Parts: sequence; structure tokens; C-alpha cells
Amino acid sequence: MARLTALEREPAKIVAEINTLRSARSEETAAIKVVPSGKVGDPIDHNSAIEKKIALFRRLFRGRSDVFPIRWENGTTGRSGYAPACANEWQRGICEKPKVKCSACPNQAFLAVDDMSTERHLRGTGANGAPFVMGVYPMLADNTCSFLAADFDEGEWRRDVFAFRDTCQRHKISVAIERSRSGNGAHAWIFFEEPIPAASARRLGAFLITDTMERVPDIGFGSYDRFFPSQDTMPAGGFGNLIALPLQGLSRSSDNSVFIDESCSPYPDQ
Repeated sequence: MARLTALEREPAKIVAEINTLRSARSEETAAIKVVPSGKVGDPIDHNSAIEKKIALFRRLFRGRSDVFPIRWENGTTGRSGYAPACANEWQRGICEKPKVKCSACPNQAFLAVDDMSTERHLRGTGANGAPFVMGVYPMLADNTCSFLAADFDEGEWRRDVFAFRDTCQRHKISVAIERSRSGNGAHAWIFFEEPIPAASARRLGAFLITDTMERVPDIGFGSYDRFFPSQDTMPAGGFGNLIALPLQGLSRSSDNSVFIDESCSPYPDQ
């Protein structure tokens, strides 16, 4: 009986949460200043100097600047993942991966984000000619963030991400859609003029997802995975979830990791 009573209360709880989201949107998130489309500074195109391109990229995709993740891949096992870029990585007697996690290592020598690492990502290869894929930790040390990214994977990701985009446009929120590196998913990026609390950014995202599902109830949103940042506050001893940066050089050759229009075609100059 207690379980039945609890189940009966669930719809009311859900309705209350939706109303809370609406209230948050009208009060708190309405004050969030989103970077308008085409208003990110001086016009940059393929003829611009590489320094200006890098500056624009770093201005938009601002995360933690004191550490960044890079992708690794084991050619023998086929396993892959991301780890913080560190000057001491695999140094004998210093680096004890995988026994000791990077976040708990007493010999941390994390590399800061700089123009060189950004350029390697955009070109696609590192100094040794190997693929170079850079990520970003969206949440800053003070629990704020400069962007919100919604992740859509597999399934009906095209339908879902553009339904999300339409909702953003209805609320006059600029959003950029990136096809992921795999080519079988997308990220919807919303940029803020200045860092805001991660909790506020995620409430904005929750409102947009909820509003999309109410506006187009038959889509189900099965491809929606998560937001980045993925937490409201920084986990103790960690960096928060990472997201791969777009416009990776090698992936771009396959029209992946690029920004796309409503027909899923890449924009010509990016």
C-alpha cells in the first residue's frame, strides 16, 4: 500500500518539478546572457590569421585553463579514453598510472591550455604526427561554466537535436549544432557571455529539454544523453566530466566534429 501511495504521488512530483523549471526559466535563467549568433567578436574566416582563429576558438570553448584532457588509444587492446595532459605522464618512478588516478597523484604536472595545444587539435596531429584530440573540463573551480552542451547519441539524434534547436530558437537562445567525431551523434552548444553557475546552466538546459518534449511529445528523446557540465558542483578530488572539443583536424576530413545546418550539411567556412 505504501508503494502504491508513493507511485500515486509521482505524477504530482513530476508536475511540480516542471513548474519549478518554468519558474527558474522566467526568473533566474531569463537573466542568463547567451552569446548571440554572429556576435563573438571581429569576423573570422578561413583567410584570417591562425592566431585569430585560435583566439576565437579559445574564447568560445572556455573551460578550465590549468588542465585539459587528451584522448589516448591502445593499439593493442583497442581501448581508448581521455586523461589529463601531464608533463610527468609515464615517467618511470613518478607516474604510477593506472594504479594511481591522475586526480590523486602527488606528482601532478598538468599542462595548461595554450595556443600550441589548441592548434594541434585543430590541425589534428601532435608534434610526433600522431592523432591529437583535445577535450575540455567545462566546470571551473568556482562551480561556474562558460557554455552548456547537450549530448545526443545514436538513435534518432538528428531529429532530436534539431527539435532541441527549434526550442532554443523559440526562446531566442542561440545554439550551434556540431556533429560528433563518430558521425553518429551531435552536441548542441550554448555559449554564455560570462561564466554563470553550472547549476543555473543545467536548469536552463533542463527547461529546454522539458519544453521540447512537451512541444513534440511523440519524439521520446531517446538519443539525449546528458549535459556538459554534468554536475552542479565540482566533485571532490576531481575535474568534473569532460567533453571533446569540436573541429578536430582529422575528423573534419570526414565531415565530423564540424558544425552543421538543418540539412546536416557542414557550414562551408569553419
